[in-house]
Amino acid sequence: MKAKWLPIAAAVTAALASQAAFAVDFHGYFRSGVGVSGDGDMVKYNVNKVGRLGNENDTYGEVQLGQEVFNKDGKTFYVDSMFAMTSNGSNDWEGTGTVCNFDAKQCNGDSDFALRQFNVQAKGLLGFAPEATLWAGKRYYQRHDIHISDFYYWNISGAGAGIEGIQAGPGKISFAWVRNDRSAADVFGQYTKTGVNKKPVLDANGNPTGNYVEDPTYTKNEDVNVNTLDLRYAGIPLWQDGSLEVGAMYALVNETDAQKELKNDNMKNGVMLTAELTQGVLGGFNKTVLQYGTEGYSKTMAYYGDGSWYGAEAKGGADGYRIINWGVIPMGNSWEMGHQLVYGVGNEMWSGHDETQTFSAVVRPMYKWDDFNKTIFEGGIFKDKTSYTSGGSDKDGGYKLTLAQAWSAGSSFWARPEIRVFASYLAQDKQDMKGNAFNGGTSDDTWNFGVQAEAWW
Repeated sequence: MKAKWLPIAAAVTAALASQAAFAVDFHGYFRSGVGVSGDGDMVKYNVNKVGRLGNENDTYGEVQLGQEVFNKDGKTFYVDSMFAMTSNGSNDWEGTGTVCNFDAKQCNGDSDFALRQFNVQAKGLLGFAPEATLWAGKRYYQRHDIHISDFYYWNISGAGAGIEGIQAGPGKISFAWVRNDRSAADVFGQYTKTGVNKKPVLDANGNPTGNYVEDPTYTKNEDVNVNTLDLRYAGIPLWQDGSLEVGAMYALVNETDAQKELKNDNMKNGVMLTAELTQGVLGGFNKTVLQYGTEGYSKTMAYYGDGSWYGAEAKGGADGYRIINWGVIPMGNSWEMGHQLVYGVGNEMWSGHDETQTFSAVVRPMYKWDDFNKTIFEGGIFKDKTSYTSGGSDKDGGYKLTLAQAWSAGSSFWARPEIRVFASYLAQDKQDMKGNAFNGGTSDDTWNFGVQAEAWW
């Protein structure tokens, strides 16, 4: 009887060995929890400007699956994928279906699912650069972000192709072509008037009166095709624990013939230049970033953009710049601190606009009680001002204070998974506010209380 099972056992063993040779890489990220505010559900208030701790009211997850599907003679092919989901976390079952509130006469989906990555990456194919990666498809591309504020300041993720990691002197060169279209509604309106029909006027009995009224016709406009060319040179050594990365992005507005008639002085190509200095500090790091943008990239500088969307609707001749300093630095055995400083300016971005300035500062000190217990504080503040050629101006400002107790898989600032209990106070600047933002527009401040989990792997 045992002899009969030997071929089956051998087949199963071979199958398992084959699977091990082509193991699937499993990565991901999620955050989720429950919380309340001073007026019902948790609120989310200018996360990029005042910090994300105790200031996120959603469930968000990414599941990434990848596998090397070919490996021969130093040549490899890798297929990568990622799906994402977001919801407000209000129900057990959150799917793609529609939830209707018949009393309010509204129907809304209770979650969104998205394809974030699906691409092929190949190595060893380029004779002039066997170390480089040739890729095509949809992917996250060399994203630069500040975690404590969820602010991506250099990121052109999308569908495209490129070559990255070409060794050139002390550093590596990467080149990419990525598509990120701009909404027609933002550039020149969702619809364009194409004609006028004459509609007869009827009397009370439904008979023509001989009079007519104009009945305009409209055509729905297509989104504006925008292609971004991205060139980067990374890993340039400067001094001990210091390195430099530089890059240039060129946005090409590829309008249709019909769109050319609508663009007026807008929809110009633009350039975004970035230089990022990284300095190691006490086992941590500090980054200083300088960015300059022309035309549609002026909006990137003023409105916490990352370069993945291009403000093609910006007035011709617009420009802007941004200065960023951020990092995570240990302070002894028990303390670590993350910080963010951002100052951005956008000039003459639309008719009548003079200048938009934005400033934000966030600090997140953390005290480690032991390898698994932390007490975290986060404080953030921002000030925005937009001035006009008429002499008027708009101001906005606010701040957030958060105290949290966390339990994590390790003592590091970056240790995850993590479970945290938090309390946050959020407020607008009473001198700058443009109406009340909290509690249904009745208050200029509010509280958040909650519990959240966060993990990446």
